[in-house]
Parts: sequence; structure tokens; C-alpha cells
Amino acid sequence: MAKIDGAAERYATALFDLAKDAKAIDAVEADLNGLLAALGEDDTLGKALASPLYEAEGKAASLEAIGDKAGFHALTRNTLGVMARNGRAGLIGDLARGFAALAAAERGISEAHVTSATKLTDKEIDALKASLKRALGRDVEIRTETDPAVLGGLIVQVGSRMFDSSLRTKLDGLRTAMKEA
Repeated sequence: MAKIDGAAERYATALFDLAKDAKAIDAVEADLNGLLAALGEDDTLGKALASPLYEAEGKAASLEAIGDKAGFHALTRNTLGVMARNGRAGLIGDLARGFAALAAAERGISEAHVTSATKLTDKEIDALKASLKRALGRDVEIRTETDPAVLGGLIVQVGSRMFDSSLRTKLDGLRTAMKEA
């Protein structure tokens, strides 16, 4: 799992605290998940937000227009505007992931980031959730990512713990063992 940028983590924490006080955690999380999904579907917006070629005010205006049209909570709209004006618009994906992790922790749910070579089916995700719940003793929310370089197997990260059963890692280990022989 990609590490969340420190600045994005601070924004996520501040937004979470404000949302918690306003009893708006679910609304803000839904806003950020919707924005994250939109960024995932079309990387044009994400590239524009991260690009230094566009002015901060233009990015802020774009994000405010998106927030207004989508009906985002005022806390979400304000945070996105502040991030854009401070030159942090490219970190919105990290903000969303950081906020989701804080919201999950508040609900007593751990977040697991799973990387596989191919897209996991709903049945495989459900089986993985059940297995992780037995191992960790609590509910687990799974976020998936595909990476063909994994070749096979899974890489599962829950907090600072990582379980790597990928074929790539096993082949790398075999290659190292053969070099030492």
C-alpha cells in the first residue's frame, strides 16, 4: 500500500475531527469516496489537480464546483478548497484514504489493503474478510488493487503488518537462494 503523504494525513485528521464534532463522518466519507471513485475512473482530473501548470485558485474553483454539483457536505467542500489553495490538490486521493482509515478505526474496523495480480471476485473478497476476521479478531474492510507484477498470490497489509504470499516474492527468494549457493 502506498504510504499516505504526511500533509494529506494532517488534513485527513483535521477533517475527521471536525466531522466527528459535527456528527458528519458518514457524509464526509461518502463525499470523499465518491470523489476518489471519480478520480479512479478518469485520471484527467487527478493529473490536472496534481499539475503545477494550473493555478491553485483554478483548482479550488473546480473542486468547489464539483462539490456543489455533487452536493458535498460543507466540511468536505471547505477542506478541498483549502487544500487546493495551499497547493495540495494533488493529495486528495491520500486525504480520502486517510479519512477512510480514521473512520474505520472509529467504528472498530481494521482496513486491509490487498494487492493481487488479477481482480478478486466478490466471493474471494468475502472469504478473505472472514479469514482476516478470524486472524485479527475484528471486522476488516478490504480495499483491493491489482498489480500484474505480483504474478500470483496476494499481498495483504493491515496497519503495519504485511502478509506477502505473492509469487513474485517467492521467485525473488528462490533467486536469492540460488545466488548464495
